[in-house]
Amino acid sequence: MKIVLASGNQGKLKEFSQLLAPYDFEVFPQSDFNVVPPEETGFTFIENAIIKARYASKISGLPALADDSGLAIDALNGQPGIYSARFSDEMTQGNATDQSNIDLALQKMNGLADAERTARFHCVLVYMAHAEDPTPIVCHGQWEGRITQTQSGVGGFGYDPVFWVPEFECTAAELTKEQKNLRSHRGQALKQLIAQIDQIKQ
Repeated sequence: MKIVLASGNQGKLKEFSQLLAPYDFEVFPQSDFNVVPPEETGFTFIENAIIKARYASKISGLPALADDSGLAIDALNGQPGIYSARFSDEMTQGNATDQSNIDLALQKMNGLADAERTARFHCVLVYMAHAEDPTPIVCHGQWEGRITQTQSGVGGFGYDPVFWVPEFECTAAELTKEQKNLRSHRGQALKQLIAQIDQIKQ
């Protein structure tokens, strides 16, 4: 079954393709259909995921899967939240990168003890059968951890090098792909989605 992923993020495309391959889903990036990402005008992960899925489905003519995810840091009142990918836009003149986002988060948390550095990744997945789907499937996964004082690891993407996973006693960037897919916020949301695949394929 062909579906379009409403994202241009290559890291996400690889993860979704790996996780959905056993269920005979063929995932295509929205760039294959010349989809220009819509403006994310929502104030929550759910709102933004629906906006992205609906638009990608409308342009591509395929069922769409959209993910809106981000990091919520307790000491920063839930920041960067829905702005995780562009957290450092202001200091980079709109050219935020994974590294500049990490740098800003660590700067804002400078001096905080480990116990004060709790955080969690959120992932909201939205599956729309078509652009006018009135009942999209919405799945929400969370991954608890904390923000480290320094970076470690070269795997993953985004904030993975500073996200400490207590269960494995390492950062998300030091996990194998298999370990990450099993435990991550995206993996949790996908488990919920996979549990509803029979409904999707009807």
